[in-house]
Amino acid sequence: MRIGVSGAAGRMGRTVCTAVAADPDLVFAAAVDPFGAGETIEGIEVAASLDVFVEASCDVVVDFTVADAARTTLPWLGTHGLHAVVGTTGFTSDDFDVFESIFGADDGPNCVIAPNFAISAVLMMRFAAMAAPFFDTAEIIELHHDRKVDAPSGTAVKTAERMSEARGGAFDPDPTTDEVYQGARGGRGPNGIRVHSVRMRGMVAHQEVILGAQGQTLTIRQDSYDRDSFMPGVVLACKKIPSVPGLSRSLDPFL
Repeated sequence: MRIGVSGAAGRMGRTVCTAVAADPDLVFAAAVDPFGAGETIEGIEVAASLDVFVEASCDVVVDFTVADAARTTLPWLGTHGLHAVVGTTGFTSDDFDVFESIFGADDGPNCVIAPNFAISAVLMMRFAAMAAPFFDTAEIIELHHDRKVDAPSGTAVKTAERMSEARGGAFDPDPTTDEVYQGARGGRGPNGIRVHSVRMRGMVAHQEVILGAQGQTLTIRQDSYDRDSFMPGVVLACKKIPSVPGLSRSLDPFL
C-alpha cells in the first residue's frame, strides 16, 4: 500500500513518515506540508500541494495537522477516492456531519478519525466505559505538552462520551458551591463528568480517569512518553482502512 502524509514536516508528521518508511508492508510515497515544502523527509521531497497524493498513486493519506487545514484536506481526499487516517483533533459536530457525508458511501473511500492512536489509550477508554456504571462519581484529568492548543483533548472528550453512554444516566451532582478561582472544578462534560486539562512542558500525552464510590476509588491511567507510542496504531489503521467501511471515530473497529 502506498501512503501519503499530510503535515509531514510537523512533529507528529515526521514520526509518521519514519514509521511508514520502516514498515515492510507499506510504501512511503508522498509528503505534503506548505510549511516544509522542498525539504526531504525519508527520501521524499515535501510538496505544498495535495495534488502530489494523486500523482504518487497513494492509497491512503495520514493527516496530522490542525482542524482548519483538515477541513479542506479531508473533503479533497474523499473526492479523489483516497482513504484517510486522521489524528487531527478539534473538529465540531458539524465537521463530523460533513465527513460522514463524504466517507459514508458503501463503495467510496473510508476514513478513521481517532482521538488517540496509542493502543493503551484505546484500552483506557474501553476500561473507563466498563467501570462507569458501577461508580457514583467520576472525573477526568488530561495532561499534555505545552504546545497543544485545544482543551480538553479529543481523548478526554471521547472518554467522557463513552463513559456517559455506558452509564446511561448522570453521576452524583458536584457539591461545589464556591470556586475561589473560577474554573477550578474543570469543565462539565456529559452526565456531570468533570474534565480538567493540564498543559505542561516536558509532557507528551497522559490521562487519568478517577471513579469513586463509598469507601473506594478506581484510577485508570494511560501515559504516552513519546510520539512513537502512536505509531503502531497509525500503521495498523493504514493497513486495515480499506476493509473498515465508512467513517470511524475511534481505533476500536481496527483492533
